[in-house]
Amino acid sequence: MAQVVWVAVVVEPHPGEDGVVSEVTGTVVAAVIAFAAAVIGAVIAGVYAKRGAEAGGRKAVEAALAGVHGQAAAEHWQWVRSQRHQAFAALLDAYAVVDEAVVRIAPEVRAGAGLDEATGRELRERTIELKAKTSRLALWGPNEVYQLAHALSRKSVAVIGVLMQAAGASSAGLTVDWSNFDHARDEMIRSYAAFLGRAGEIIRDPMQPVS
Repeated sequence: MAQVVWVAVVVEPHPGEDGVVSEVTGTVVAAVIAFAAAVIGAVIAGVYAKRGAEAGGRKAVEAALAGVHGQAAAEHWQWVRSQRHQAFAALLDAYAVVDEAVVRIAPEVRAGAGLDEATGRELRERTIELKAKTSRLALWGPNEVYQLAHALSRKSVAVIGVLMQAAGASSAGLTVDWSNFDHARDEMIRSYAAFLGRAGEIIRDPMQPVS
């Protein structure tokens, strides 16, 4: 910080021959006082100018940092939103594949056809893919939607399990109670609707938190 130094200038008046300060002496005194005042004023002005510049500089830096932080937060949210959208879409695609297989195979099993090795392998692979897509969703959240996705995956796997059991019973000549399959299928569809509705709300909500 600049130090303001006050300089006191004392001029000892010398009386003239008639005991009165001469006009020359008075002029010199006035000039010295004026010069000292100008110097002091310049120093004070410089100090305040420096302080103002420092304060203005700090505010400019703070404003710039706030702007960068806000932009970074917005970009991070957009990135997370994009990742969530991709994870949601991948899960729905995997579910659609499982659902297509169930819709295609169930009538055949009801009609008494068994499951050959290729069909059984297809069903297992599709459930594994659905589980993988559900696990990926856990990376992006939010947890509420992940829980809905997990329920959808679990109930889809349950439908496949009931269908394979029914196929085995039918192949053995046993009577199959299809009410268990119908109930499991209804639960699967309701889980799908719950996940789809909440996932859509989150994607459309610009204020949805990241976590």
